[in-house]
Amino acid sequence: MSALRRCAWMLLALALGAPVFAKPYLPIDDGTVLERLPERTDPSLRDVKRLRTALDRNPGDLALAVRLARRAIEAARETGDPRFFGQAQAALAPWWKQPDPPAQALLLRATLKQSTHDFTGALADLDRLIVANPRDGQALLTRATVLTVQGRYAEARADCTRIARLTVPLVTIACDAAPASVSGEAASAYRALTDALAARAADAGLTEWAHTLAGEIAHRRGDAAAAEAHFRAALALDPRDPYLLGAFADFLLDHNRPTEVVALLKDHLRNDNLLLRLALAEARLPEMHSSFAAHRSALEDRFDAARRRGDTLHRREEARYALEIAGNTERSIALARENWKVQRESADLRILASAAKAAGNAIALREAADWVQAHGLEDAAVTAVLQSR
Repeated sequence: MSALRRCAWMLLALALGAPVFAKPYLPIDDGTVLERLPERTDPSLRDVKRLRTALDRNPGDLALAVRLARRAIEAARETGDPRFFGQAQAALAPWWKQPDPPAQALLLRATLKQSTHDFTGALADLDRLIVANPRDGQALLTRATVLTVQGRYAEARADCTRIARLTVPLVTIACDAAPASVSGEAASAYRALTDALAARAADAGLTEWAHTLAGEIAHRRGDAAAAEAHFRAALALDPRDPYLLGAFADFLLDHNRPTEVVALLKDHLRNDNLLLRLALAEARLPEMHSSFAAHRSALEDRFDAARRRGDTLHRREEARYALEIAGNTERSIALARENWKVQRESADLRILASAAKAAGNAIALREAADWVQAHGLEDAAVTAVLQSR
C-alpha cells in the first residue's frame, strides 16, 4: 500500500466521524474463525467484535455497518491481514450490489474495492460519487489514489487540483506530490511538500503522512540524510504506523542496517509485510539464525494460506520473499509480472526489475526500463538494478 492510499483511509475515517483480482475472503458460516485477536490490549479490535455483534442483530442499520466496515478496514491496515476486508464487505452486504447505494456505503465500497485491487470497480463507484457531488473531496482523493497506483499520473494530478478548495493545503500538495514524484517531477514535488510541512502546523496524522511521503521521495532520489530525517519525524508522531515502519525498514535495508530493522520490527510479528522485512534483516545477521528460520517458516505458512484462500493482495511481498529469501527466481518473476499487471508503484517496478534481472528475463527487464524512460521516474534503486550487469 502506498502512502497516498494510507492517507485516503485516514481521511475516510475523519470524513465518517473517525477514515480485483482477488475477492475478499467471506466466511461461509458463523462458526468460521478468521483470526484470534488480542482484544484485551487493542481497543480497535474489541470494537470490531462489538460492532459485529450489534450488526448481527440489526443487519440493515447503515450507521452500524459503516462503523464496522471502517473499523475492519483499519484492522486490515494495522495487521496486514486482508481477511478483515472480508468482514468489512460482509458488513456492507445489503448495499454491496445495489447500483445506487447511500453515499457512505458507496464510498466505503469503493475504498474496499481499491484496497482489494479491484481498481476498475473502485473507479466506477468513485465516478458515480463525483458525478453526484463534484465537491466530494474524499472521493476525489481516493480516485487520485487509484489512478496513481495504475500509473495514470496526469489524471491523478487533475483530481488533486480539484480538491485544492476543499481541504487544507498540505493534503492538496501531498496528493499531487505522490504522482508528480514518479512522473518526472521528483525534485519539485519534494520541494513543494517540504515547504508545505514547514509553512504551518497541521493535524498530527496529516503531518506524519506528509513526512512519510517526503521520506519516500527523498529515498528514491538517493538523499539518505533527508529521507531518514523525514522518517524519524514521522515516527515521532506515530511509532506504530505499519506503513511507515515498512517504509523506514526498507530504507534501513537499502543502507545495510539490519540490526536497526530488527530493533524496529521485533514487536510487529502479526503484520505480514513487517514480518517479511524483519526476516530480510535477520537473514543478514548470523546471530539471528534461529529466529530467521522461525520467521521464514511463518512466512511460508502465511503465503501458502493466502494462496489457498485465493488472496493475491501480497504478490509484491511474496515475489520479494521468493527472490531474496527463498532464492526461487522463476517464482519471483512470475509473481512480480502478475503484480505489475495490477499495480504500478515504484516498489512494484523495483521487484519486477530485480526479479527480471535475476531470472535473465529480457522481456520483463525491457518493460521496466521502458516504464522508467516513458515516465521520467527518478528512483536510484531501480536505476541501479537496470544498470547492473
